[in-house]
Amino acid sequence: MTDDEFDGAGGVGRVLGTADATPLQFWTAVAPGSYLQLDDVVVTRRELPDREPVTIAGVVTQVRARHEGAQFDSDVFAIADGTLPAMVQEAAEITTTRVDPEFYVPPSPGAVVHRAEGDARARALHFDRMERRIPMGMGRDGVPVYLNADFLDGTRGAHVSISGISGVATKTSFATFLLYSVFRSGVLGGDAVNAKALIFNVKGEDLLFLDHPNTRLDEPTRAGYAKLGLDAGAFADVRVYAPPRVGDSSGTPDVSSRLSGVDSFYWTLSEFCADRLLPYVFADADDERQQYTMVVHSVAAHLARYAQPADGGVSIDGVRLGSYGDLVDHIVEQLNDDETRSDWAGSAVGLGTVNAFARRLIGSKKDLSRLIRGDLATRRPHSINTAESAQVTVVDLHNLPDRAQRFVVGVTLKSEFERKEKAGTAKPLLFVVLDELNKYAPREGSSPIKEVLLDIAERGRSLGVILVGAQQTASEVERRIVTNSAIRVVGRLDPAEASRPEYGFLPPAQRQRALLAKPGTMFVNQPDIPVPLCLEFPFPAWATRVSEAGRAPSQTLRSITGTTDPFAVVGSGGGSDDDIPF
Repeated sequence: MTDDEFDGAGGVGRVLGTADATPLQFWTAVAPGSYLQLDDVVVTRRELPDREPVTIAGVVTQVRARHEGAQFDSDVFAIADGTLPAMVQEAAEITTTRVDPEFYVPPSPGAVVHRAEGDARARALHFDRMERRIPMGMGRDGVPVYLNADFLDGTRGAHVSISGISGVATKTSFATFLLYSVFRSGVLGGDAVNAKALIFNVKGEDLLFLDHPNTRLDEPTRAGYAKLGLDAGAFADVRVYAPPRVGDSSGTPDVSSRLSGVDSFYWTLSEFCADRLLPYVFADADDERQQYTMVVHSVAAHLARYAQPADGGVSIDGVRLGSYGDLVDHIVEQLNDDETRSDWAGSAVGLGTVNAFARRLIGSKKDLSRLIRGDLATRRPHSINTAESAQVTVVDLHNLPDRAQRFVVGVTLKSEFERKEKAGTAKPLLFVVLDELNKYAPREGSSPIKEVLLDIAERGRSLGVILVGAQQTASEVERRIVTNSAIRVVGRLDPAEASRPEYGFLPPAQRQRALLAKPGTMFVNQPDIPVPLCLEFPFPAWATRVSEAGRAPSQTLRSITGTTDPFAVVGSGGGSDDDIPF
């Protein structure tokens, strides 16, 4: 296209001649009667002798307006009154996103600049190079914005880091929308049917209704989903797990708003001992800096070696233990006995270290007694296993104290990652959505949970385990986890947090805008687009609270227990015969 044709097509401005233009950044003067806003996509062309023209495309990363002809600040009043001649001129900073062909020359001052639309916009944002595109939302121009699936599913990269202020940045809402788009957009092809998602619900019961349509869904929102190539609806295949109620010997799930389709999860005393889960009782990062961690691993090894299943509980040295409290009391008693202490804790451990371990262990009885059981049927389905669950598995933690939440997250991730390791294949994919990542993988210290999360961040890509981590402060999350996240998403930020180097990928204007971003507005950085894209994702088509919940499909309301042979539940039959709705 020639310059004359550019003029005929109606440019929005010309490359500024009073500021340096470089191949990677330049300014454009906005034509009278036109405008450019932040995030607009533009394109210009540089004619070269003896070569084909170079097309330079970019995104508006700053805009300004000034009076040309004014010398003093007070001149604005004289100009407004018409007594001093001056001209209002707007200019926009353009950050280059694509040079085609790749011959890096600056645009010529005075060259016509166009607003990129249609195929030109897709080329400018590299969407034309994405073989598999995941719709993420709408850009500022009202046109869909896409994520390259290769950087999400492990093909060329994996993992997502979402940062923002709690309650304003809508981190969890974006994470669930991203999952919905992955499952419904068709980018996974035939693998979408078997792909799984594991979501930990840590705040309220908002994520317990993903399989219920949202009654507030209106026609404009449905049209927005259609524009993204998606049907507006709820997640089709969801299973919810919740901890047993405190003091309830029947193991009733501890939820109040959802009364059907919920299963209890817990661990038997035998599983706790045999699987060496004791270290996850001490899952604070501070715990690993204490000397009593040696006692933790020694006691865990002793339990694995000597604990024998006994009618739902365990038997150790002929002593029958029927609850977590009984187990804790027995361990403490053995550690306080001079004759047995060395058998349990090792001979090189001092009494002070043993006492420190004992105090922490006794303190865990209140938090973990309802999760580690010896009074419930061992053959009753009670394990969190995504391979035997629905496409989306929601684990409710909001009613659990902090120590219990850490235990559940640590043990569940450990078992899921080990299962994927044994499978030895990346398919089917497992997406893990975990909020408050800074609590489970803090920058300082180490813990069993942090080690599992690091393993997922560093090796999960090859095993098909994709971490979608959310946190208020990325600066407080282990660096290697953030660094291994190919996709970085930012919502509304705290001013102090926005100044951290972890957000260096945001241009200065976007850092400032992140302080003002409204709910639903996100800045997404992905490897093959040099500038983060600002987008708005649509209102959830699934219920986010009980007041929005429509009627769920009948097949999603059955729990594992409800679809299992009752004789298998009490341990009289063979293996489990769960009805997996695929």
